[in-house]
Amino acid sequence: MADWTDSIVGDRMTVDREFNDRVENSRFTSQEWGLIMTATELEIEHADDPERARIVADTEKLPQIMPELDNVRSQMAQMGGAPGEDSDSGAGIVDSLKGALGLGNGTGGNDQERLDAAERLTQAYADALQDHLESKNKWEQVRIAYQE
Repeated sequence: MADWTDSIVGDRMTVDREFNDRVENSRFTSQEWGLIMTATELEIEHADDPERARIVADTEKLPQIMPELDNVRSQMAQMGGAPGEDSDSGAGIVDSLKGALGLGNGTGGNDQERLDAAERLTQAYADALQDHLESKNKWEQVRIAYQE
């Protein structure tokens, strides 16, 4: 089933470019987004039913990479390039310091909120990819390739 994605590499590049604004307006940096997408697999749900088939983001591996997102943000902060996750930029520095000391983010729900945000954004990407494939009349061909 992985072969189906090989046939849409160019389409994914187009959607990636179009989706950049969405990522820029999210809580994630482009480096974090790259890591999130590396841990996300795209699948076609109900591939055998043309009416119900849709691309879905399998985010099962995302919880495993959440600590690495902290490392990416911390490294960017050290270089002076990471935006704070909160509108109060001081909170980002405090979170970075707590992370460096191994104290976590101290908010309890923040990891779950960030995971939820990543899951919503990856599904929005999957939806955008399907919309693109449909607009280029490639969706049916891709759906059938997924089944093979």
